[in-house]
Amino acid sequence: MAETENIIIRENLDGLGTDAYGNYLAHALCLAGGCRLKYNGEERELRAGDLMIVRKGKLVERIRPTEDFRVKVIYVTSEFVVLSTPLSNYGMKGQLALFLNPVMKLDDAQQEQCRKDFEMVEARLAQTDHHFRKDLLIASVQMLIIDFFDFHSRLYGVDNIPMQSASIMSRFLNMLENGTYREHREVNWYADKLCVTPKYLSEVSRKISGYAANYWINRYTILDISRLLRDKSLTFVRISDMFYFSSPAYFSRYVQQHLGVSPTEYRG
Repeated sequence: MAETENIIIRENLDGLGTDAYGNYLAHALCLAGGCRLKYNGEERELRAGDLMIVRKGKLVERIRPTEDFRVKVIYVTSEFVVLSTPLSNYGMKGQLALFLNPVMKLDDAQQEQCRKDFEMVEARLAQTDHHFRKDLLIASVQMLIIDFFDFHSRLYGVDNIPMQSASIMSRFLNMLENGTYREHREVNWYADKLCVTPKYLSEVSRKISGYAANYWINRYTILDISRLLRDKSLTFVRISDMFYFSSPAYFSRYVQQHLGVSPTEYRG
């Protein structure tokens, strides 16, 4: 195994979803066997030849690999991914689609290309005496990302996303990923921070992701709440307070509306 501050290579999914890789994006290529896991509240399966990209490890739970499961994983810090991402707005659409489903089914040619990309990053990572090592690693990770864009666009199609729309959506999602939804769940609040109207923010969100802005606010919120509800050391009142609900009763109604069960029923 080789690793550096910005890139870590592993041959298992141990630690995915834990604080150990909290600031890393995981890129996992399944080489053999399979693995079931819960992601974003839904069951997913990673099979031989599949590529899985996880931006937010906390969305991953209950990893159950088969006995013959083999995988190669490249973890890259968020900051290094930003440095390595090509000048294309396609990444925004890909980011949103992977939030909903992190697994891409690759055909034989794509699998071979992906294996070569992984091997290139690993080989370059081993070149510790290279005089331009950081630039070398940025270039190798960028090649990886460009091929990911190509794989994804062939699955979901290519949309020309205007620079302004991509910037607004990126800033909106960054606020949500930073946990702003715990205190603010109104589209108006986010629109004000982004200096646009609520209608425009929702139109941009719908055009890029297929969902209105309110969907993403509630999605991030309920995923966080459901994670906390599984921690039985936290009372419902405590969780309600963490999200600034006006009362435990309102918190209970929110959970019922978005999870289909009450907090008590969800906790079991």
